[in-house]
Amino acid sequence: MDTKIYHGDIKAKELAQALVGRFNRGNLMARITKSGKQYVVQIASRRDARSGGQTALGLTLQEIEDGVTVKLGSQKWLGIAASLGATLLAARRNPLTLIGRLDDVAQDIENLNLDDQVWQVIDEVAKTMGASQQLSERLRRTGCAYCGTANPVGAPRCIACGAPLGDVQPRTCSHCGYVAAKGDTVCSNCGKKL
Repeated sequence: MDTKIYHGDIKAKELAQALVGRFNRGNLMARITKSGKQYVVQIASRRDARSGGQTALGLTLQEIEDGVTVKLGSQKWLGIAASLGATLLAARRNPLTLIGRLDDVAQDIENLNLDDQVWQVIDEVAKTMGASQQLSERLRRTGCAYCGTANPVGAPRCIACGAPLGDVQPRTCSHCGYVAAKGDTVCSNCGKKL
């Protein structure tokens, strides 16, 4: 499951609605269900789709302090593989049948890129809402180790007690937005180098 965190003025419900608006058309259908504090968006091939194999993908969106966590499940691609296999077998018997299956091949290729398309839409919507994978200005604070006062990032000394703040500045993974612990060189969420 691929997870990304978007910080800022972004709401899970609005993000879910944007995904349904983008993917509930053509050969795909999308719907939202709410489970507790989470919104679940399911995107799948329509049963009556005219071309391409069957696929499905699920996302879980949950609001966190000052943002949204997005978890993208694994795409079901067995139907796509079956459709591509049928095209290959038909073309092997008679290469001219490939012409009649071009729509199927094009839809299968588009469906294989569904998870990338979903992340692209999420990134675009987050950007329009003023959110990103970087900490929001509201959360970008450094806690003083001596008195616990929140200080602006980059401040050399505590605004309350004057103690040096050193290198306790918060940071996030540039790939997934996860808040990294001090001293981490690899993100504990996605495994990418910080």
